[in-house]
Amino acid sequence: MITSALIADRIKNKGGTYFANDNISKYLEHGELEQLEKELIPQLENVLKGLVIDTTNDHNTQETAKRIAKMYIREVFKGRYLEQPTVTDFPNAKNLDQIYTLGPITVRSACSHHMVPIIGQAWIGIIPSKRVIGISKFIRLTEWVMARPQIQEEATIQLADLIEDLIKPIGLAIVIKAQHECMIWRGVKETETSMVTSVMRGEFMKDSDARAECLKLMEKQ
Repeated sequence: MITSALIADRIKNKGGTYFANDNISKYLEHGELEQLEKELIPQLENVLKGLVIDTTNDHNTQETAKRIAKMYIREVFKGRYLEQPTVTDFPNAKNLDQIYTLGPITVRSACSHHMVPIIGQAWIGIIPSKRVIGISKFIRLTEWVMARPQIQEEATIQLADLIEDLIKPIGLAIVIKAQHECMIWRGVKETETSMVTSVMRGEFMKDSDARAECLKLMEKQ
């Protein structure tokens, strides 16, 4: 059985899913990621042939299928295949209870409808609880969640769920502003429009003053 089908069957047998924005790292066995990458190359060759591109004689596309396979598995969609970045949390020793925000964090993702880039920025607002993490970890977690084919609305929720599960903050705010190449490069070809999504949890959902303060801090960044 080919590697991709073997992995898909394993996921189904264990009651999991393998949607475009799922992380499937826990279902992968040693060496399968390399096998998956190799298996993808001839399939991408067939896509290029289907587009009537002469990959045998065209020096520009002779290695294109190999490059795309590596890019998808190892880079732009690595959030599907690699484990969550290691995150060490620490006690909130000084009982910090004020708002802090991080951003802008560069967002790179891809629309799961057309597999073209979503590029933008994210901001994260926190009122800490008993545990805190280093600020660089927020950037690593954002990159990990976004490096999958998906829609922005779901990505915003995924990131919020992940951070909330890790440190259970008193307040959590996620704002993402991005442009979608599926609307710029094709379709309506609108180059100026951005999409903004937000998720508010805890005090930022309940307290309008706290929410307004958080958003004001983000605007200054």
